[in-house]
Amino acid sequence: MARVKRGTMTRKRHNRVLKAAEGYYGARRRQFKQAKEAVMHAGQYAFRDRRVRKRDFRRLWIARINAACREREITYSRFIEALTKLEIAVDRKMLAELAVNDAAAFTSLVDTARGASAVSAPAAP
Repeated sequence: MARVKRGTMTRKRHNRVLKAAEGYYGARRRQFKQAKEAVMHAGQYAFRDRRVRKRDFRRLWIARINAACREREITYSRFIEALTKLEIAVDRKMLAELAVNDAAAFTSLVDTARGASAVSAPAAP
């Protein structure tokens, strides 16, 4: 039976890890053991932060919508509540885009929401 030397697969695996560690500082890009650990941690951070990025963007959109709403003398929560009652399905990403780049369209949405909240609010005695 022929002798099998396994160096080629090991070298291939090492090279793949070292290629992924390009740009890392010091031994983390040169030595396999440190590079493997650094690449493994980088993968964990990347996995986690793909989810965190979604949260961060949602917070940013809400902050922008809230600021634009307050300029038009309505709170964010009242605005979103009115849009929900009117069944206006515009997501927060698009609302933030309108608030920043198309003030007239956003103002019309706020006016629509304000009209809905005035109708649904009970009359003060």
